[in-house]
Amino acid sequence: MPVHALFPTLVYSTRLRSRGWQTLNARLRAECRQLAHDDAAGRRWSKRNYPGGYTSYGSAHRMHELSPTFARLARELDRHVARFAHALRLDLTSRPLALTDCWVNVMGAGAVHGLHLHPLSTISGTYYVAVPRGAAGLKFEDPRLERFMAAPPRRGRARAAHWANFAARTAGLLLFESWLRHEVPANPVAGERISISFNYSWF
Repeated sequence: MPVHALFPTLVYSTRLRSRGWQTLNARLRAECRQLAHDDAAGRRWSKRNYPGGYTSYGSAHRMHELSPTFARLARELDRHVARFAHALRLDLTSRPLALTDCWVNVMGAGAVHGLHLHPLSTISGTYYVAVPRGAAGLKFEDPRLERFMAAPPRRGRARAAHWANFAARTAGLLLFESWLRHEVPANPVAGERISISFNYSWF
């Protein structure tokens, strides 16, 4: 068939399975909850910008520099980001990618994170520390969506092809290029959905 698929969008999805990951995850969970309790500035920022949840994005966004536990997670992330960068065929001979930002998110029932991207970064991602059954995953937008002028509706499975959903699961890791817009739909369950988001930059 003379049809070509052009410009694929790659997303990296795996789980942390290195030795001692359960201990690491338990320590991360405890530190995330403690930070949400202690971080008054972050709670004030979240009240204005993250209703129904907590994020340290506006207060403590370099956790890998503040906590040995997060620094260990960063070493795990480095290995996976290197694999993803290789799959993307990124030329990193002149300078490496570096972890620049790393912050905590705690989503309660009804909390939502609207459609956004991560400017001035190269690769972004999320590590799921604790995910109650039925919690919202991560939803990616087709980057061509705003250019579909006067397009007829699609048939069958292609009808929903302009959005891709990745389920959230404890110890799960998602990596994507930072220009790819994404969102977290409203959390439909009462349990706390705890994740750690991060950015790697090239400059």
